[in-house]
Amino acid sequence: MEESVDSEWKDSLQHVYEYGICIDSLNVEHFEIRNGDNPSIIFSRLGFSALEADSISKASASVLDPTRIKAGMHYCTFTTRDSIAKIQYIAFAKTMTDYAVINLSKRPIEAYIFNKPITLKRKYVNGTITSSLWNIIKQQGADPLLAIKIADVFAWQIDFFDVKEGDSFQVIYNEAYIDDTTALSISSIEGALFTHQGKDYYAFPFTQDSTMEFFDIEGNSLRKAFLKAPLDFYRITSRFTNARFHPILKRYRAHHGVDYAAPTGTPVRTIGDGSVIFKGYTNGGGHTIKIKHNSVYTTSYMHLSRYAKGLSVGQRVKQGEEIGYVGSTGLSTGPHLDFRVYKNGQPINPLDMEAPPSEPLKPELRDSFNIVKNRIISEIDSIRSFKQTF
Repeated sequence: MEESVDSEWKDSLQHVYEYGICIDSLNVEHFEIRNGDNPSIIFSRLGFSALEADSISKASASVLDPTRIKAGMHYCTFTTRDSIAKIQYIAFAKTMTDYAVINLSKRPIEAYIFNKPITLKRKYVNGTITSSLWNIIKQQGADPLLAIKIADVFAWQIDFFDVKEGDSFQVIYNEAYIDDTTALSISSIEGALFTHQGKDYYAFPFTQDSTMEFFDIEGNSLRKAFLKAPLDFYRITSRFTNARFHPILKRYRAHHGVDYAAPTGTPVRTIGDGSVIFKGYTNGGGHTIKIKHNSVYTTSYMHLSRYAKGLSVGQRVKQGEEIGYVGSTGLSTGPHLDFRVYKNGQPINPLDMEAPPSEPLKPELRDSFNIVKNRIISEIDSIRSFKQTF
């Protein structure tokens, strides 16, 4: 009996599957959807009668929305290998992982969603900054979108507008693959060390109260009350000062904010939770938004081209939520964001602002966290040593 089960298991390994369909005795042919196509037109082109095409369309309507079929999308047929060559299955790609499968070999016709399995591959990348984080990661052969992930993790510790040449990073991460060969996306950061201006910043993922957060080497949450910057990866053109020469007014005056140069339309995000207390046009600041975060802090975002849809005074906003878009309204010589922070009503330098961690590690979870922390440090050290050897 055991030999029979073992034999059946070995035989099953010889079968070939696509989209969950055994194709040992089927031919697979791939097609691309054309302009103006809908399910009925596609089924008719495959050789089905008008009545059959209508029947298949109705049977598959629950998984194949005709309004979402676009030119350039792909589908394939699974046909018997005989003189009749009858189509047994049709599969439509909805996304890179999701397919609408129509089983024509069953009566009534079956239609269902097939999800391609996703596998995670653990990877490591390190580098020293010589130009930008994005460029260095790309040069290492990794997905440059990893730079965005790293910036998100360290958003409360490092101002990525101020990353210096010589800063370095080491990151362990998971990348999602389909078919075990096609990279889909960065799935998660599994541990990181970023050395900025000579100081080491660690990030250890740890779950408490069913929520995963990143913690530093002391067990403090990396998520603070405020983000370091209200937009991503653009250059600072003017800093906080009491005497800046204004390019339009042609005189020295205080500039109690930070100017971030960025293309018109770049999303601007609130640096923390709060309420919108002003949304309107000012002569100097153009389209402006002010957000009150608590009894101490208020932030201002100026020279916007437009506001986020539906944003209104009195509305609550969440940290990282888009509130507007970079522009050049008001007294401005080009597209940029003038970002200001007020503490107890007085302007302060946003680049020097500190904020306490939001969720401290619970004492009863300290031992579990230390196990995770030590494992990640050991993994980073061992991989780095191995790479330095070769």
